[in-house]
Amino acid sequence: MKFLFTNQSHFNLANMFTFVNITAGLTATYFITQNNFFAAIILAWIGGAFDIFDGKIARKYKLSNEFGVQLDSFADFLSFVLVPVFLVFQAVYDQNLSGSTLLLAAIISIYYVISGLRRLIQFNINSDVGEVKKYFTGVPTPLGAILLWLVYLAYTYTILPVFGVVVLMIIIGWSLNSKIRVPHL
Repeated sequence: MKFLFTNQSHFNLANMFTFVNITAGLTATYFITQNNFFAAIILAWIGGAFDIFDGKIARKYKLSNEFGVQLDSFADFLSFVLVPVFLVFQAVYDQNLSGSTLLLAAIISIYYVISGLRRLIQFNINSDVGEVKKYFTGVPTPLGAILLWLVYLAYTYTILPVFGVVVLMIIIGWSLNSKIRVPHL
């Protein structure tokens, strides 16, 4: 079990938490395909909890390494970019739009995915292993996911129309690569 606390191990404790995040994201994707949005959201939030702890564990036990940084970004892309966009597309757009409006929603969804991917790649390029800055430049993908979940909930409780979901997805996608400063908690 020494490998769990070895910085060079790809299967150290911090990375194991990241693997759970990835597993939750993949499983959430399956439930979205089954139109079981409640289970998908629960799994996404479980993935989010493991995302919080993987970084804390990596810093506490000095397990940060380049592999872990890349793995964490992959997990973030899956759980905090693909899963919420897929959920919104399946639960909101696909159920209510057709023809050219569905195509427009698809293009906006792809815009969001590319924005999230760009943000994660830029973050990796600019980050130093083990370093934590006081703030993020641009909205981090986990916060973007939370905002998309809130948009989905507002739609679900008929507070927000489909058009509002589309507009907010554009705004949140833009904010991922903006100059907005978000404190690191």
